[in-house]
Amino acid sequence: MGTYFGTDGLRGVYGEEITPSIAFKCGNSLSRHCTNNKKVLIGKDTRVTGDILSLSLANGLMQNGVSVIDVGVTTTPAVAYLTKLLNCDFGVVISASHNPPHYNGIKIFDCDGYKISQELENDIERKFMLPVSVQYSKIGRYDFTPQAVNLYIENIIKNIDSLDELKIVLDCGNGASYKIAKNVFSKLDAKVILMNAKADGLSINMNCGALYPESMSKKVLEEKANLGLSFDGDADRVIACDENGKLIDGDEILYILANHFKGKSKFLVGTSMTNKGLENALSKKGITLLRADVGDKYVVEIMKNKNILLGGEPSGHVIVQTYSTTGDGVLTGLLLANIIKKSNQPISKLIKYKKFPQVNINVEVIDKYRILNSDKLASTILNIQQQFSNKGRVLVRASGTESKVRIMCEHISKTTALKNAQLLQELIKELNNQQKT
Repeated sequence: MGTYFGTDGLRGVYGEEITPSIAFKCGNSLSRHCTNNKKVLIGKDTRVTGDILSLSLANGLMQNGVSVIDVGVTTTPAVAYLTKLLNCDFGVVISASHNPPHYNGIKIFDCDGYKISQELENDIERKFMLPVSVQYSKIGRYDFTPQAVNLYIENIIKNIDSLDELKIVLDCGNGASYKIAKNVFSKLDAKVILMNAKADGLSINMNCGALYPESMSKKVLEEKANLGLSFDGDADRVIACDENGKLIDGDEILYILANHFKGKSKFLVGTSMTNKGLENALSKKGITLLRADVGDKYVVEIMKNKNILLGGEPSGHVIVQTYSTTGDGVLTGLLLANIIKKSNQPISKLIKYKKFPQVNINVEVIDKYRILNSDKLASTILNIQQQFSNKGRVLVRASGTESKVRIMCEHISKTTALKNAQLLQELIKELNNQQKT
């Protein structure tokens, strides 16, 4: 991991970790890796800083002779799809995903619609300090083409049957899906109830969307809807809820999809955060769970290398390799609705496994890597895991985008999971306080 790039591209508070200057440097550096058509596609979510960052990045690209196709506000998976379809060298998304409005970021996809490798990220960083340019006659051109998003919409609905008679609540998190989600489900004749579908950029992810799905759940009950879908800021992930308002995370979505696509793969890719209950349930069906590092980028890497159909994370990144090269919340929602329609069963009846109770705690720290290198912390984690044996799991890791240490304790007893998570929380706070002195 470099100075600028984290687990999912560049990301941070606008004006601090992410600035127009950094966006320009990123675009200019990326231009030196364009070898095919010298063309890069750019999309963004609804944040107010999206315009200045996308134009700064475009400026960096064009200065070195690369043309830009700007598709405006759209989802991350739409950019991934259009990058390949329109024969671009790279696709770039200006978004901070699930983070609040004052954050922003830059995600980069290669010509096949996959997130770029860490090696390429490192090389792009190395070139930040040495901008290059071409003569005025070879400067790249800028083409604003928001209508290109219709090609993505046509692609994701072409294999989905009519969803008439289904009532679906869509919480767009005031993000990139604010138009696409309604358009997609309406085209398939579903009755759509929209929530948080503004594009003012100041309310993206603010008490709405995939991180705050409770209001969506309440709306499903009020409307007596069949399904609720709550997207994050760039709509590469989704949290659902059933007709009873019960939330459905990425693990449960993967279980439903694994049953739907049964027989098409003997493997499924999750992460270190994937619930042990899902692993046990899949095992009974003859499906082996492979675990990747946290981040849909790493999930996709294993799926691609081993030709595995399904993968994802509990957070709601779900990848179906037949349809997409990255997590796609809107597509995942379509597949769930299609399964409800085809099975003629409520979605609550499609989840038939017991999750291990899981406790997650985030601790803000000064230096997350120094904390994780503590011998005392390592010894405590080892001791807990030995006590848990095969009845649970413990994971302590650094956040990829924030100055936080993330704790996960999972056990057949929720009390045991909570007790040990809190023990680790107090230890990390103690270690952090020692750094202050």
